[in-house]
Amino acid sequence: MIRSLFISATGLGAQKLNMDVISNNLANINTAGYKKSRADFQEILYQDLKSPGAASSDGTEVPTGIMIGLGVRPVAVQKIFMQGDIVKTGNELDIAIEGKGFYQILKPDGEMAYTRAGAFKVDSSGAIVNSEGLQLEPAITLPPEAISVTISSDGTVSAILQGSPTPVNVGQIELARFVNPGGLRPLGRNLYIPSASSGTAVTGAPGTQGLGNVAQGFLELSNVDIVEEMVSMIVTQRAYEIIAKGVQAS
Repeated sequence: MIRSLFISATGLGAQKLNMDVISNNLANINTAGYKKSRADFQEILYQDLKSPGAASSDGTEVPTGIMIGLGVRPVAVQKIFMQGDIVKTGNELDIAIEGKGFYQILKPDGEMAYTRAGAFKVDSSGAIVNSEGLQLEPAITLPPEAISVTISSDGTVSAILQGSPTPVNVGQIELARFVNPGGLRPLGRNLYIPSASSGTAVTGAPGTQGLGNVAQGFLELSNVDIVEEMVSMIVTQRAYEIIAKGVQAS
């Protein structure tokens, strides 16, 4: 068996996966609330040809031994929940989270999902929904006669009704946080669901229980750094090329 051939094969697979992750990050550079991913790798078991400390002759021992690595394998693709840039949009239903937390979104099957994307809309019944029409939880419905909406930093939603100068409280935005947000399972469409690794959701008003505040008229962008990703892509491409030379040499 040509050991280097199989070692190089593991390296090619690892760099291909790394390029997939980088490409997905770059594809979502303009996706509001997107959190970049990072591939983590681990060396495979070593082949022990001569153990360190083995006796070489009477009274002497091998100081280092001969241990041959057998390649690399991917062990995780981790979401990096670093705060993305926040931009002012002026849209009264664009809401950015400053700090930790997720919005709660009710899926059609009744399961709760979570998102950082704060580009909300109003449906035909006046309910606040995300871009796919999924309802924000707890449910908030704006009265038909509402002419403007104000959302405070603690998530209190108030509306000015036609013919009345006094704001009316119409609901309260609640956020959720997790002990290990990296353990959330991404569904696509900017949504996550809990897993055994993430822990259960802890919910509360913005600004309490370690949750961030919300900012009306602002939107959190993707946290992908295009320069960082381009550099990583070049490094990955060069690594793939040199590992392919190892296959050719083998």
